[in-house]
Amino acid sequence: MSTSRMVWTMLAARLRSQTVYRGSFVGDLASQALLGLTELAEIYVLLHNAPVFGGMTLSQACVVYGMAAIAFGLADMIFGQLDAVNVAIRTGQLETLLVRPVPLLLQLITADVQLRRLGRVALGLAVYLWALTVAGVELTPASVLLAVVAPLAGALIFGALFLAAGSLQFWLIDGAQAGNSITYGGRYVASVPAGALLLPVRVFFTFVVPATLIAFVPAALLTGAPLPWPFETWMAWLGLPVAVLVWGVVGLLWRAAVRHYTGAGG
Repeated sequence: MSTSRMVWTMLAARLRSQTVYRGSFVGDLASQALLGLTELAEIYVLLHNAPVFGGMTLSQACVVYGMAAIAFGLADMIFGQLDAVNVAIRTGQLETLLVRPVPLLLQLITADVQLRRLGRVALGLAVYLWALTVAGVELTPASVLLAVVAPLAGALIFGALFLAAGSLQFWLIDGAQAGNSITYGGRYVASVPAGALLLPVRVFFTFVVPATLIAFVPAALLTGAPLPWPFETWMAWLGLPVAVLVWGVVGLLWRAAVRHYTGAGG
């Protein structure tokens, strides 16, 4: 059996094992959707008291939330287990993975794919489709293309952020917390209208961690919402190019981190 076939066989077995107990699986999906609803409730409360928040109405802000929820949910399902790199380092499990004839990153990604995270994706998709309809987005080839590509590009960007967070754990004693500030902090920023953020935060999460490019700028272009400085309408199409760029940079960081690893001393 080839290495790739072996990996995919193991991955398929892990995915099947999560759906054997269907009641438990449905409950896990529902719990993830409920977590997403609590985040959505925050946006609703803000816009219930103020008709416009960060330059956006409720329906426009829900386009942002839905797009970000889809992107983060997909990335979290595929790359979220990179949060546990610090555990593998401390326990010496990483050494076992390094001697196997399979790329380390592929082993870590496929080690614990959680299908329950699809609950957040499903909620995000439902909110996204509803908000696009209510916000009165004009259906043109360009708008449809942007509406489809933006969440997928966002998932790639979030995936790169998860990889960056995992890379930091090779150097930092408590790297998980530093990594969470990038991944989960980026998720929060991506889920709200960027016009409501302080200017330094907005700049940092655009040019250092490109969270605002994941959902806010594409959603603003789709719904006709105003774009504050430093955003321009053409930046709505930067999702895929930025994803490629970030993956290139983070890929080099990951390779440097793995080469830096000298073992757990076991």
